[in-house]
Amino acid sequence: MNKTLEGKIALVTGGSSGIGTAIVKSFAQAGAHVAFTYHSNKTGAESVLSEIEAMGVKGAYYQADMADFEKAQNVVDQVIEQFDTLDILVNNAGANQDKVVWKMTESMWDEVIDTDLKGVFNYIRAASPIFRGKKYGRIITVSSINALRGKFGQSNYAAAKAGVIGLSKSVAKELGRSNVTVNVVCPGLIATKMIQSMPDDFKEKAIEEIVLGRIGTPEDVAEVITFLSGNGAQHVTGEVIKVDGGQYI
Repeated sequence: MNKTLEGKIALVTGGSSGIGTAIVKSFAQAGAHVAFTYHSNKTGAESVLSEIEAMGVKGAYYQADMADFEKAQNVVDQVIEQFDTLDILVNNAGANQDKVVWKMTESMWDEVIDTDLKGVFNYIRAASPIFRGKKYGRIITVSSINALRGKFGQSNYAAAKAGVIGLSKSVAKELGRSNVTVNVVCPGLIATKMIQSMPDDFKEKAIEEIVLGRIGTPEDVAEVITFLSGNGAQHVTGEVIKVDGGQYI
């Protein structure tokens, strides 16, 4: 891979597995130094760190709950302390608690909204002063095609993921004059642990929706995010890009 992010400093939330790990590795291959958070999978975080350091870049990981406002600020402060600056923020970490709305509990709603929506705000809020001060920054948030179309049994998840689209478009307007781009990537069905628990008939129906005829990989998503983080996308902001093999259409 070309070193399109040579020397850049990136922070990726939820980097110890799935799409997050693919993003961390893609950034490292592109020459970026990468810090990332994890929630409970410390073993995964240690493994990812070893892999990217073997690529010749610097890395670091921090345990964090996305919903914790003060912790988000603390994580960003630690990145600045260790790496001196921050260039790229990827909001990837998320949670889901699926249930039809008439069976959904308040705690199920709150957990998903706090993690998937408030958590994105927490990290954007913490990183924005740095980007404004240096007149440069890239913010990419991982949403979902279900934010655009809704999904049976996922009213909390779809609401949170739709919320980050509105949040990102607003922030794109607020930070644009500071040369900060803000974009959203909406994956479709991706081969992560999250889909392993899907009933087979649900999975088969989803695959039938995909025009390209296959489930996407975490790397498919990571490649798009890496592009949005580099100079090739310096005039792209406020966009919502589906990475779904045509599943949405």
